Amino acid sequence: MWVAALRRLSGLFALAFVVTVAGALLFGVAVGSDPWRSLSLGFYLTGSFLLVSGFFVGNRGPVRLKRGEQDAFLFMGSRFVRWASPAEREENINLSALFIVLGFVLILIGIAADNRYDLV
Repeated sequence: MWVAALRRLSGLFALAFVVTVAGALLFGVAVGSDPWRSLSLGFYLTGSFLLVSGFFVGNRGPVRLKRGEQDAFLFMGSRFVRWASPAEREENINLSALFIVLGFVLILIGIAADNRYDLV
């Protein structure tokens, strides 16, 4: 079980890393920036976005809209709500933790890639 979880987690890290590198380098070439600087900014921005996303996913309330019982006019009439199940609340916490860890790691990679300052 742990090996499969680590494999999926490393796959997510690799996917986030590759997408960030490709996007940052393409944007850096388009604006004529230094590749290392564009990489560090790409990691900073992606990591910050994931940290903020993790915060908002984790702070979602326990009330959910019922499916299929919404009015035609969203802001008029009564609202049908239900309490989230324990599985839904656990999934929100797990997703929030994943976003926060992934964002923190990407920011650390951005710090390492930033060539303006020496790490030692």
